[in-house]
Amino acid sequence: MTKIFQGHQAFIFGSKIKRLRKVFCLCFIVFLAASCVRFQPKPITASKVLDDFETRQLDAAELRDFLQAKQGLKEWPPKSWDLHALTLAAFYYHPDLDVARAQWGVAQAGRITAGERPNPTGSVLVGYNVTSPVSEVTPWIPEAALEIPIETAGKRGYRISQTRHLSEAARLNIFSVAWEVRSRLRQAFLDFYAAGETESLLNRQKSVQSEIVRILEAQLAVGEASSYDVTQARIALANSRLAAIDAALQRSQARIRLADALGIPVRALEGIVLSFDEFIQVGSDLPSSEIRRRALVNRSDILGSLSEYEAAQSALRLEIAKQYPDINLGPDYQLDQIDSKWTLGLSLVLPILSRNKGPIAEAQARREEMAARFLALQARVISQIEAAVSAGRSAVDKVKAADDLLTNLKRQQESSKVRYELGDISKLELLGAELELAANGLARLEALVKAQQAIGELENAMQSPLDLKEWLLETPGRTSGQAKERKDE
Repeated sequence: MTKIFQGHQAFIFGSKIKRLRKVFCLCFIVFLAASCVRFQPKPITASKVLDDFETRQLDAAELRDFLQAKQGLKEWPPKSWDLHALTLAAFYYHPDLDVARAQWGVAQAGRITAGERPNPTGSVLVGYNVTSPVSEVTPWIPEAALEIPIETAGKRGYRISQTRHLSEAARLNIFSVAWEVRSRLRQAFLDFYAAGETESLLNRQKSVQSEIVRILEAQLAVGEASSYDVTQARIALANSRLAAIDAALQRSQARIRLADALGIPVRALEGIVLSFDEFIQVGSDLPSSEIRRRALVNRSDILGSLSEYEAAQSALRLEIAKQYPDINLGPDYQLDQIDSKWTLGLSLVLPILSRNKGPIAEAQARREEMAARFLALQARVISQIEAAVSAGRSAVDKVKAADDLLTNLKRQQESSKVRYELGDISKLELLGAELELAANGLARLEALVKAQQAIGELENAMQSPLDLKEWLLETPGRTSGQAKERKDE
């Protein structure tokens, strides 16, 4: 009877343990399921992306809000779009900046990964005493073990420092990409201006050349002009027509490049009034050596290279810290039939055969590489700035010379008009003066475009517009939430 009671008691005890294990496992699974991040699908289709792109406009309400936050608009839409307003529109629309912002998001997510602590490991074991007599309570021996990893030597802090510097480098890369967007936009805007002015001057030249041909043909009919003169005039007229057609094509292509630089469809430029006031004249004042030095140390790619170097330093510290092994703390509980037993284990990797010398040497080499890359970048930027300043001075001098020549030709042309009205010169001589003025207008335009290109190269080398006293480094974003996220860091 006693054996039956003991067996029944053992059965009840074993059933309770099984129920407790089931409840524990169920609670643990519910906890894990509640704390897990669930996948949220976000499909992308080519047709939807194309439709979104085709709806982009320069008078969109979202763009208005963005420009209002950046520069404070007085009217919408603006009567004319200058380079500064178009630059902000490109910051809003251009996909290259979306890529750079997404890369910054990835780097910021890496900071979360670096800051996470390793999870403890839990294990449940069940033993069975095959030699226990039947009289014992139960032959089953349940056991629960927990392994708690403890990082040593500040490894987590070094990981966080490394990813923080990499995140800063990714943020600064947004500025570099923003400047590339601005540089391409300025060049496309300049090309569009130059193509339009060239087409206008060539059409004027073609009109003058056509009038010359008409007069020479009339003179040839009465024997006052030679056929050779008429032929030469006709060839010049044909060349003018071909050049005008080519200029119209260049203007159309420049319009496409301008839309591409803005990140909008070409038809979004229809009805838009553009202001080219920034390209009409070139200033003679080039930045001083102090301004160039300030730009040299504040370029986003230089600052980003410094952040990458600091990240390499943190990576080296991390590899040095890995010489010291982490500790695994292992508490263990065992129910040996009716006796509760607690044990505490301590384990670590013994640094006997490997002292992490290989990864340390690699990290040291990468730090040297980052230092060399920074020095090479700085030297390249210095060379770019000096070359751009020299080219800018030469281009400005050429524009001044072209302006002086064009001023003299305008005076001569006005004098020719007066002399023609007085009957001192013929209509052909007057048209010749107008033709010479148009040709020199093209030469002056070419010199002006080259000067503006040289100024663009100088701005690219400095990563700062010459017409602004200060180029504020603000993380280009579409929403105020991104700016707030930057302030919270």
